[in-house]
Amino acid sequence: MTNITPICFFADDLGKKIYRKKQYYTVVIEQDVMANSKEEAEEKFLEGGGIAHDEITSNITDEREGVETYYVDANFSENADTKLVGKVVYEDDEFAKEDGMVELDPYASEDEEDSPIKDYAEEVLGG
Repeated sequence: MTNITPICFFADDLGKKIYRKKQYYTVVIEQDVMANSKEEAEEKFLEGGGIAHDEITSNITDEREGVETYYVDANFSENADTKLVGKVVYEDDEFAKEDGMVELDPYASEDEEDSPIKDYAEEVLGG
């Protein structure tokens, strides 16, 4: 079997050796998506998220001192659970609805009934 390398060699390179080293890297990609439910978010992540495998080329490598890239690949290894970051809500301002002023409620939960902001709004703000 013949191994092919991108390193160019000539007659005056006689006696030199070519070495190859495989290095493994962990790349973490954390993405956000807006959805109505965790299930919809999961579907959007599956269809439109992740890594652009076409971009995993020798362009992401350093090639100096005569080092040439032989092979580049990215493989999926692990998936964390989809977590709620927050919910888009109107700001706590009497004109927020009217003016369309919104913010992210980081205390929102999947179960609308358990939101501390909702409890606060009902108990303190009366609404």
